[in-house]
Amino acid sequence: MSHVIIAAADGSSLSNPGPSGWAWYIDDDRWRCGGWPEGTNNRGELYAVLDLLRSTAHLADESLKILCDSQYVINAVTKWMPGWKRKGWKKADGQPVLNKDLMQALDEALAGRDVSFEWVKGHAGHPMNEAADRLARGAATAYRDHSVFDRGPGFGPMKAAEAAVEQALVAAEADGTSSKAVAASPPTKQARRPSTIAEPAQPMLGVEFDPDIDAVIGFEKELLSDKVRRDPTRVRELLHPQFSEFGSSGRIWTRSRLLAEIAPLPVRVTFESVASKKLSDDVILLRWRAVGAHQSWLRSSLWQRVDGSWRLFFAQGTPVA
Repeated sequence: MSHVIIAAADGSSLSNPGPSGWAWYIDDDRWRCGGWPEGTNNRGELYAVLDLLRSTAHLADESLKILCDSQYVINAVTKWMPGWKRKGWKKADGQPVLNKDLMQALDEALAGRDVSFEWVKGHAGHPMNEAADRLARGAATAYRDHSVFDRGPGFGPMKAAEAAVEQALVAAEADGTSSKAVAASPPTKQARRPSTIAEPAQPMLGVEFDPDIDAVIGFEKELLSDKVRRDPTRVRELLHPQFSEFGSSGRIWTRSRLLAEIAPLPVRVTFESVASKKLSDDVILLRWRAVGAHQSWLRSSLWQRVDGSWRLFFAQGTPVA
């Protein structure tokens, strides 16, 4: 009988969506957490399971039992995923599956693994669930407060890239350049060195996954939706105070002009990513295609993080012949 690894996985979002965190916990020597400046509780729950699967991939011959308080995650992975996959990752009503990127990555990470899930009631005193919840909530709080936090030892030897980051942090501490105190307290009794707040990019489906880019793409899609375009308050939150756009018609839009005229688009437009690049920790360039029923446009969007929130600073559109 093979050894069974038992781990708890949990997610947290302070305002759903809002600053969010994820964590998995096996014991005081094997745990990990992280998060994003903007995310949902469901994405946190899903990513916790995904990172746990990746962190234990070198032990694929061993069984893994995941304790989870999210019925959504358990049902998605054990009941709904096969049907979604057969339908091209669409639901019964033909709409795209929510959190499709994470679902596809989970499907890949689960292949060939002996994984089972057990539902546990959240906030009911289960020691492992409480530890994962505390770590996930602490990571979300750290993103809200812009403070550093301990991401944990992970499972097994530290990867070379993580070791390089750790060495850089040690050097920074020696120079007195490390910033605010640790926010997400680990369950270990001995204090560990904090790590940088920027979530390290994770490989997903053969491309580099960056949670900031993922969040910004979500905001870009929001600006195409009827719901948001009927809500000037939400549009105002997404636009930088100095926003400007060179429209495909040649018209120049300012923030105040766009807010005065914002309305649902006359035709349904979908987002198709072309390329994305993080120019700095707080600046992201998206290049994408807006696809309508009879026409498409090439778009460039420059997003800047201001006081912890991503804002659209500049946009430009060009019709495709």
